[in-house]
Amino acid sequence: MATLSRQCWLFAIGSSLFAIATIPGFSAVAGAGIANLLCFIGSWFFTTAAWMQLVLAPPAQRIGWLSAATQFVGTILFNVSTGSALWAHAVKPERRLVWAPDAMGSLAFLISGVLGVIAVTAVVGIIELKSRDWQGEWINMIGCVAFAVSALGAFVSKSGVTADAWMANVGTFIGALCFLAAALVMLPRRTQRE
Repeated sequence: MATLSRQCWLFAIGSSLFAIATIPGFSAVAGAGIANLLCFIGSWFFTTAAWMQLVLAPPAQRIGWLSAATQFVGTILFNVSTGSALWAHAVKPERRLVWAPDAMGSLAFLISGVLGVIAVTAVVGIIELKSRDWQGEWINMIGCVAFAVSALGAFVSKSGVTADAWMANVGTFIGALCFLAAALVMLPRRTQRE
């Protein structure tokens, strides 16, 4: 059953797995295979949460619903890219196949973030610092930008070389922390829970 609480917890767990996997230096210690596995598992938490968000989004609020639908598509693309990363780690010539879904997923997240900001602005106003909805959407937007930066760094050439692995990991790490913070901000308070 889709609830806001479950959605927030699933986003929080997925974000935490992405953050752990991309802590600077983690893959050097634990190995790239473990980091890729954590991201792959985290992507499924994201997809389940995004599905709940889509189910909970009222279709009458078109921009909010479109934001949720776009994010859901982005999470599916991240399932593909994180799964491809697991495969590519084992089959080096296949590394070039990882970037396209990652870039498209990041673009979908960025579009979703913009639509989310537009939707919340229509409801609460341009700047409403006391609104948890406003805070959550803007923190999420920062995470979407960080994931977009990450995708640029993650570009893999035909030779299998990543354009900027540091930028890819740090962008993902910062994005994951933002998504974690946004999920926790949006988590219904104990008195409001379903």
